[in-house]
Amino acid sequence: MSASVSRREFMAGTLAAAALATFEPARADEPSLRQLAAQKGLLYGCAASSNFLAADAPFAALVAEQAGILVPERELKQYVVQKKEGAWDFSGAEALAAFAAKNGQKFRGHTLVWASALPPWLEQKLGNNPSENLLTDMIARECGRFRGRVHSWDVVNEAVVPGFLHPDGLQTSSPWYQAFGEGYIATAFHAAREADPHALLFYNDYSVEMRESWQGGRRTAILNLLEKLKKQGVPIDGFGVQGHLKPFLEHFDEEIFAAFLRDIAGLGLKIMITELDATDHPGPADPAQRDAAIASLTRRFLDVSLDNPATIGVLTWGLSDRYSWLSMDPSRKWPDGQLSRGLPYDGDLKPKPMREAIAAAFKARKAVGQ
Repeated sequence: MSASVSRREFMAGTLAAAALATFEPARADEPSLRQLAAQKGLLYGCAASSNFLAADAPFAALVAEQAGILVPERELKQYVVQKKEGAWDFSGAEALAAFAAKNGQKFRGHTLVWASALPPWLEQKLGNNPSENLLTDMIARECGRFRGRVHSWDVVNEAVVPGFLHPDGLQTSSPWYQAFGEGYIATAFHAAREADPHALLFYNDYSVEMRESWQGGRRTAILNLLEKLKKQGVPIDGFGVQGHLKPFLEHFDEEIFAAFLRDIAGLGLKIMITELDATDHPGPADPAQRDAAIASLTRRFLDVSLDNPATIGVLTWGLSDRYSWLSMDPSRKWPDGQLSRGLPYDGDLKPKPMREAIAAAFKARKAVGQ
């Protein structure tokens, strides 16, 4: 998921005053989320933006304390690193990688190939008798630069849209698909493995956890894609479940989700929850009621996720509501000015029931080997 650059810039300005809030570190007897996860052989981390970490010391301290793995929210997407052809900008990603190294955190790459992250010049070239080097050289440049520093890459992001032209549900409107056919997916994974041999390589996608019938089509399409890649010998290591929960719009079903994860694990793939958050619209006006519903669904979702031994980690798409993409989306703004409450910490960097739910899920998970 992403928000536009202009929205992020607007967010940075409008929330600047919030940075004055005082961060209260966890009590000595209260383990961090990264510690609780590590105790069970898991990773916990979050997405972050380099500008917010640089400008907001209390927020940066919270991220350093709570996250064991860091992923750029936007700094490795193509419209950022290649705004102009031949002009590469890794400054934001390097700042995040340096922050992670300084704080003993792993670093994750997101995302190499995504139809919604293309700069205009690249989209134009893909539509004009393109060379496959546009894909492979890009991946070689990104993966090569961070080789040995990245725990895992989201190599391909959101490549399925069931119900359209492709019999297997692939997104045929993607410029990558239109340029190179469905083979672009396998090509991307091979290029990533060659450029960064030791990083885990993931396919990442959304809306697979609820019982709505249209999500059933997504699960089928994703499983078909992953099974095909495995049969072709494509070097894919795992599947990323984005986990953008909607407690007031959709219906979670433990059995359906558990069966899907078993199918993923049955392909020999690791599982990672990569972008966990929750939309609190259209929920009750009382934030306490919304917090309770979000915490309840988060716990149910994570209990199923962590019950599968193939699951290796959980990342929330942000850490505090102060900088959440949900808080900057006009369709999710509350009339009284409240921020969206879809992350573990609120806009004042105080823990919410969602944080307690994540901690409880980690505590309840059986350690590796048990």
